[in-house]
Amino acid sequence: MPQGLLAYKYEEDRKGSAMTALAGLPLYLDLAFTLGLPESIGHHLSLRPHQGWTDSRMIMSLMLLALAGGECVDDLKVLEADKGFCRLLERMEPTLSLRFRREKTRVVPSPSSVFRYLAAFHDTSLLDGFTRINRDLAASFQRRRSSSVATLDMDATLVETAKKNAFFSYEGYKAYQPLQVFWAEQELLVHTEFRNGNTPANHDLLRVFKETLDGLPQGVKKVRLRSDGAGYVHDLLAYCDKGAHPRFGRVEFAISCPVTEAFKREVSLVPDEEWKNLDSRRQWATVVFVPNALAHSKKGQTYRYFVIREPLRQPVLPGMDLPFATLDHKGVQYKLRGLVSNMEWAGERLITFSYERCGKSEEAHAVLKEDLAGGKLPSGNFGENAAWWWIMVLAFNLHAAMKQLALGGSWVQKRIKAIRFGLINLPGRIVDHARQLVIRIARYHPSFALLAEARQKIMRLALSG
Repeated sequence: MPQGLLAYKYEEDRKGSAMTALAGLPLYLDLAFTLGLPESIGHHLSLRPHQGWTDSRMIMSLMLLALAGGECVDDLKVLEADKGFCRLLERMEPTLSLRFRREKTRVVPSPSSVFRYLAAFHDTSLLDGFTRINRDLAASFQRRRSSSVATLDMDATLVETAKKNAFFSYEGYKAYQPLQVFWAEQELLVHTEFRNGNTPANHDLLRVFKETLDGLPQGVKKVRLRSDGAGYVHDLLAYCDKGAHPRFGRVEFAISCPVTEAFKREVSLVPDEEWKNLDSRRQWATVVFVPNALAHSKKGQTYRYFVIREPLRQPVLPGMDLPFATLDHKGVQYKLRGLVSNMEWAGERLITFSYERCGKSEEAHAVLKEDLAGGKLPSGNFGENAAWWWIMVLAFNLHAAMKQLALGGSWVQKRIKAIRFGLINLPGRIVDHARQLVIRIARYHPSFALLAEARQKIMRLALSG
């Protein structure tokens, strides 16, 4: 056989050496305990109160699986096969052990156990427990990294699926459509509502927004709302502007508005000298516009309307169906975007603020669906998929807390695939030493100092309470 071709072979380790390929994953379990997450899960979910796996061990196992890169329930077999990690898990989670009548043989729940557990969420009222768990997690994070301002980005995302019972979305394929609320300052998902794919994106937004406001942790004094055009719902705008919430009062907003024919007529009347440069290509102007929905009432509130125009790089051919509004003005074709707000900021600052919504909040959708396992729904049942999505949201928030509370620096901006490569998926040997379990990393490994420093930060967080 030529040198270099199949120059090695694989063999099973019959001695069962305590090796792990996930030497960095226990950090997440440390942080979860510090933030009180397992305790909150046990308090708000009680699906298996008498025997079997505890709620905390079940949910935490699925969260850790997603953080490690698992994409489906069956990947739990790989996690169970990592004997070093399972040994650590047993030592770190003695209070979350099994409630079996027989002798336990596993550390991580089997796929069949998980499917039976998720099946309980056919009763969708049980999903409220996840809402309360997530509120506890956000509150624990807020106590350790406080922000007095909550800029809430409300947006829905499509999760494509081939499930038989799923409905077709507005994009023409079967999907579910979770509605998410992202807290920009803390980079947390403070609320989500799992929905069918045929649910209109603007359906019942006011109720969801009220629930989000009610769940914001202490220390938040000021709330602002950003949304795309789906958020242009007059009862939501009126609620924000009138200051109807008993805790936060008036909520400032910057929301995209539809560019209707009436709106375009007002844009065409804007004098050339009133257009201001936003950047090298885009310009903006204030538009005097009162939509019919507000004009019907003498008490209707008049908000500030803005228009942003950008010349098209290529002419629009007849019959082309574009996803945005256009306007011809003096021989130039422009792409138009409308914005409505009740804020007193200068126009350029306000428009820039509204564009910032398209950054982290939309990245959060991609992380949930691609980096975690939110895009790999496990069932054809709505309730089971909703529970799975909530577990991914909790994993997302735990990961966000890890980056901001324990890692810091350049790690805060890194996607999870980079953190898996540099922190989570590290080889290590588990050794009993002086009545303690020790994870030994390869000598001179560049991530060793990061692991040690992050563990010290988590320890200080735990001691500070």
